Amino acid sequence: MQMPKPSEADKERFRSSVPDSPDVVVKPMFGNLGAFVNGNMFAGLFGPTIGVKLSEVDQQELEANHQTQPFGPEERPMGAYVGLPEAWQDDAGQTAEWVAKAFENVAEMPPKAPKEPKK
Repeated sequence: MQMPKPSEADKERFRSSVPDSPDVVVKPMFGNLGAFVNGNMFAGLFGPTIGVKLSEVDQQELEANHQTQPFGPEERPMGAYVGLPEAWQDDAGQTAEWVAKAFENVAEMPPKAPKEPKK
């Protein structure tokens, strides 16, 4: 499986869409980026596609009203995430709005427990 690489413009677009909060951590993931709150990923960048983890209600609204796309590898997309519409790549406002909804959704989850070190 070939991992798509985001351009520097894609990375900047992703970073600018993430809420400005001390609780947010953006870090590299397999050549792409992920945005985390309390150790849980709420948004990710896969090539040029931004994916978000929304509440069920928000995801249904987004999918009913916009042309979303799968998020992640074509042969195995991430089921809990939805890729934002490709047409929004030039619409920072809509992208940031839905990334903020994902942040709010995931921030309500319990913090992710750190992994046990391997022995």
